[in-house]
Amino acid sequence: MQQSLDSISKTQTANTDLMKNQRSGSFLEPLMSDFRIIFERDPAARNWLEVIFCYPGFHALCLHRLAHWLHRNKVGFIPRLISHLGRFLTGIEIHPGAEIGKGVFIDHGMGVVIGETAIVGDYTLIYQGVTLGGTGKESGKRHPTVGNNVVVGAGAKVLGNIQISDRVRIGAGSIVLRDVPPDSTVVGIPGRIISHKQSKRLSPLEHGKLPDVEAGIIRSLLSRIEKLEQQLQTLTNHQQDEDS
Repeated sequence: MQQSLDSISKTQTANTDLMKNQRSGSFLEPLMSDFRIIFERDPAARNWLEVIFCYPGFHALCLHRLAHWLHRNKVGFIPRLISHLGRFLTGIEIHPGAEIGKGVFIDHGMGVVIGETAIVGDYTLIYQGVTLGGTGKESGKRHPTVGNNVVVGAGAKVLGNIQISDRVRIGAGSIVLRDVPPDSTVVGIPGRIISHKQSKRLSPLEHGKLPDVEAGIIRSLLSRIEKLEQQLQTLTNHQQDEDS
């Protein structure tokens, strides 16, 4: 437990350093990383014209980085207007206050919602229907902090001021309400950590290799039932032999 807390603390520090570097770096640098990562992670990206004109996730990030820059510089109304226009054009809603690292890829993206105090680390992959949201009307930090190289599957909901550490994989449709340590896989409602430290590094796009928890439980139950049936049959045969 202490090791997990230490890891989460280190990730929080790394995310803080990341955002400081982002603020001091070039405005175009994260945009170029967002552009390049699409070719690495989407086999359908054939040329730069398609990416510039036909990828709503990239459009949403471009608009958000402008809105976020204005938001940091205390410009009123305009950042929210840009965010609203981005939602109208792309179906992706990102609050201007959200902090997003470089190389983030929002694939398809329709229905993605990222809240005001959310932090998204470098090279995170987010699929359609994902929500990084809050859980109430509390003030201050109320949205998730997502580490680097995280994969958030389609329709997943990550809610509250929680820490999703580096290299976590969140299965499609999961609802995550608690901190997740590094190199974990989370599935289910509510989200359950089902594995740590992958034996080999998986591609972020290989969703089919997430473990099927329910199927494993059913197989275990069927195996136990078969063993009980065999034991019962053995006892029945033994009783029949004694009676004869």
